[in-house]
Amino acid sequence: MARAVSVETMRISDKYTIDNLVPSKELMYRAGRGLVEAWDGWKPPVLMACGKGNNAGDGYVAAGKLLDRMIRVDIALVDEKFSEDGRYYYDLVKDRVVKTFIYEEGMDLSGYSVIVDCILGTGFSGEVRGTAKDMIEAINAAGEAGTFVIACDINSGLNGDTGLGTTFVRSDLTVSIGEFKLGHFRGLADVAMKEKVNVDIGIEIVGEVSEI
Repeated sequence: MARAVSVETMRISDKYTIDNLVPSKELMYRAGRGLVEAWDGWKPPVLMACGKGNNAGDGYVAAGKLLDRMIRVDIALVDEKFSEDGRYYYDLVKDRVVKTFIYEEGMDLSGYSVIVDCILGTGFSGEVRGTAKDMIEAINAAGEAGTFVIACDINSGLNGDTGLGTTFVRSDLTVSIGEFKLGHFRGLADVAMKEKVNVDIGIEIVGEVSEI
């Protein structure tokens, strides 16, 4: 049996923890560090595929941790927009990575040994469109060509509660942050995720926890 929470419970718990226990930048740091420590197969080159929110921030922290291990990391951005904490960690790492670029439709990402999906977080719902959709499709094509794909928190394009989506990342490993979400076990989760693990970063859960 595994523990899982709804997206709303995770949101409330995250806010409670930040307001009372752990600053938001520290939580992001723990998430990025946990992402790297959850798997021991890292080898260069690694691509961090990043969106605009805090999920991307976890990826910037992870990039720094991999660079500390002398592993080459590139960063692909959906757009040059950042959350406040994401910008903080991006600024720390941007001059250390080999290459940072805005993803453009048709780019081939299959030259990477590992791609980390940090595009969309658990709060996403609806249809993926535009550059994010194109990047997800490129990640899946690279995965089919032999690249190892890791999803940060939940696979981009999947709903964190239902596990449903039309365009979503197919991962070899999904590293859940804080607690598993209901969407890790529902809907298309088994299609999207070959393996999943959870990383505890010290979030105090406020609300209902389900046994899955």
